[in-house]
Amino acid sequence: MIGEAHVYGLYLPWLMLLCGGALGALWGVRRVLAATGLYRWVWHPALFDLALYALLVWALSRLTVLMQ
Repeated sequence: MIGEAHVYGLYLPWLMLLCGGALGALWGVRRVLAATGLYRWVWHPALFDLALYALLVWALSRLTVLMQ
C-alpha cells in the first residue's frame, strides 16, 4: 500500500502503522504462547519471534487491502 495517514498533524507511512500494529499483536501472541507453555517446543525463540512478526505484518497488510 502506498499512502500516508495523518496522525495529530504528523504524516506517517502506512507501513509504519502496520508495523506498529503488528508489534502490539506480537506482544499479545507472545504472552499467550508463554502462558500456555508452547515456547518449550520452539527451537530458537528469537528467530521464531522474528518470523511471527513478519507473518503478522503480512497478515495486517492483507487485511487492510481486503477492507478497501
